[in-house]
Amino acid sequence: MECEMPRVNSNQGEMKAYFQLCNTIAVIGCSPNPDKDSHRVAKYLLEAGYTMIPVYPKEEEILGQKVYNSLADIDQEVDMVVVFRKPEVIAQIADTCIARGDVKVLWTQIGLINNEAAQKAKDAGINVVQNYCAMVEHKNIFMRIEEDDE
Repeated sequence: MECEMPRVNSNQGEMKAYFQLCNTIAVIGCSPNPDKDSHRVAKYLLEAGYTMIPVYPKEEEILGQKVYNSLADIDQEVDMVVVFRKPEVIAQIADTCIARGDVKVLWTQIGLINNEAAQKAKDAGINVVQNYCAMVEHKNIFMRIEEDDE
């Protein structure tokens, strides 16, 4: 797949609304390795008060949370899906988000862009963020708010 620039994306104001709207976040590709970005982001989201659901086929528990083999296997409502997988599989993840019917936001991490999948998700009523780190954006949005309150 050639390098893409995001054609379908959200701005920071929309990202703030998504974080406020969502309670349950599935992290696709959540590594059990604390040195991996996916683990650090999942841990941050958990500590920020979200229900974080790790999706990783080789573990039973990550960060004290039950791990699911796939997004389709999750037996509770999922508001946001944060993706740490190659761009080629984002289309399949978008299809699963659409099929579930409960996902409000499909978020792909830095370097992960699939405009075709993003457009398909958006056309199905799912908000899309591409090529942004959920942890960095959450910190930027909500730490700035805390500083403004002082």
